[in-house]
Amino acid sequence: MKQILFLSVIALVSSLTSNAQSGSNIYFELGGPGLASFNFDTRFAKRDDGLGGRIGIGGFSLRSTFNNGTGTSTERASVIFVPVGVNYLLGKDGKNYFEVGGGVTPVFSSSKNESGSDNFSSTFGNILFGYRMQPQNGGFTFRAFINPVFGSFGFIPYYGGVSFGYKFGGHK
Repeated sequence: MKQILFLSVIALVSSLTSNAQSGSNIYFELGGPGLASFNFDTRFAKRDDGLGGRIGIGGFSLRSTFNNGTGTSTERASVIFVPVGVNYLLGKDGKNYFEVGGGVTPVFSSSKNESGSDNFSSTFGNILFGYRMQPQNGGFTFRAFINPVFGSFGFIPYYGGVSFGYKFGGHK
């Protein structure tokens, strides 16, 4: 299931970037709703500011070996994040923007050990307030943001992240 989801997201992002309208971004994000994720972001109108959306994929895999009293046991856990959201860019100089947005992140996780497999999934929401630097005619992009998250675990107001990427073209 995870492989099918992963391949589907990769195919979608590849399709979107190959047909990318100018003003689209691809970026790597540390922190934020994908923890460590690759993302695609685009504007919904033919302009560099205004309403847009993003989709990404991130995650990690851990393996641990421990003594369970009768010998050693190995457990592996994998987590996949799929951040999806909308955002709005406000700016006047064509390079520096205030970004506000929100979204949801489905989380797919599995833990495999010698006694079988334990799978679960969840979803959490997020809001975003931050700074985005993206040149008007394309090039290197940077984002820094505060990204409170909420879900069945409660509300975490002091969470954030940064991203580095590339913007394709621009609008006049």
